[in-house]
This record gives sequence, structure tokens and C-alpha cells, in this order.
Amino acid sequence: MWEQERGGADGGEDRREGSRRGRRESGGRGGRRAEGREGREDRQELPPQSPEEQARAICLRLLTGMPRTRRQLADALAKRDIPEEVSEQVLSRFEEVGLIDDAAFAGAWVESRHRGRGLARRALAQELRTKGVAPTLVQEALEQLDSDQEEETARELVERKLRATRGLERDKRIRRLAGMLARKGYPEGMALRVVRRALEAEGEDADDLTG
Repeated sequence: MWEQERGGADGGEDRREGSRRGRRESGGRGGRRAEGREGREDRQELPPQSPEEQARAICLRLLTGMPRTRRQLADALAKRDIPEEVSEQVLSRFEEVGLIDDAAFAGAWVESRHRGRGLARRALAQELRTKGVAPTLVQEALEQLDSDQEEETARELVERKLRATRGLERDKRIRRLAGMLARKGYPEGMALRVVRRALEAEGEDADDLTG
């Protein structure tokens, strides 16, 4: 009889203790949910970025991927409705600290595109102008290429393409090879001279070519 009463009392206490634990756990989950809501509310209450902060963030994000000219960054800021005076202020500051350097950009562009794509000075100048590089900086960057280097690159381009034109009529070979050089910005006289010499070295009759 005593054992039954003791068991009943113990069972009641267990149930009460379980109920208290359940309330504590429930309260804990509720507390976490409340804390989560408060965190979201705190984030929602953060003040919006100023135009200057937005401009800096945009420029840094774009410069992380690759170098950009001042003009490219200014165009990107304008598309995002950054006020012009804010844009000018931020871009000038970026120039002061060396994050924007159009002269260095132009020099690296000329070296990379000439070596990688075989572009001549005329094509390189056009590309730099479309990126907003000032004419004086374009000219300075192009000075690293002289006519002899340009012609050497033109010969290498023709040599790589020469085999693909074999079997074609002579005039068609001339047009195809000279046209390839023209699209890369080489002057017509240089293009014809390089093609003529390449065909002569191959044994092709190119006596009537001019240049």
C-alpha cells in the first residue's frame, strides 16, 4: 500500500517536473523566435546608404573584377542614378589614392591586346577611345609600339593563317590575308607588303602586288 502511494506521488512529481521543463523549453523557443524577429527588425531599421557610400561600393565592386577607366566608372554610376557631383567627388578621390589610373590602364591594354590579339595601333587607339581614355594618354600608351614591332606582329599573324588559305586562288588569298590584317588595324600598305613577302617565301607569284 505504501509502495503504491509512493509511486503515485512520484509519478505526480514527475509529471509536474515534465510540465515545468516543457514550459521552460517552450519559453526558450519563443525567446529565440522573439530574438530572431528583433534581429530582423534591427536590420530593417538600419539607415539607407548615402549616395557617397553607394558610389564607393559600386566602384569597388567593379574594380575588384578588373581595372576600369574613370569614364567607365562614371557611366556605371550614372546608370545607377548617382548624382553627378557625388560621382565626380568619389572618382577624384579614387584617382588620388591610385585606384583609378587611366595612364596605367592604357599602357596595360596596349601590351595585352597587341600580344594577345595582334591588334595594331589604329585598332588599339579606337578601343581606348571608346573606354574614355584621354587622347594624350592614348598616344603615350601607343608609343610603346613602333612600326617595326607592328610589322613583325603582322608577319606572325599572316604566317599562322597562310596554311588555311592554301588551295585558294591567289587573289582570294591576298584579299583574305590582307583583310585579316586590316580588321586588326594594320595600314593597307603594310598589310599588302607583309602578304606579298609571305607569298613570295612560299613560292607564290606575287609580283603584281603593290605596297
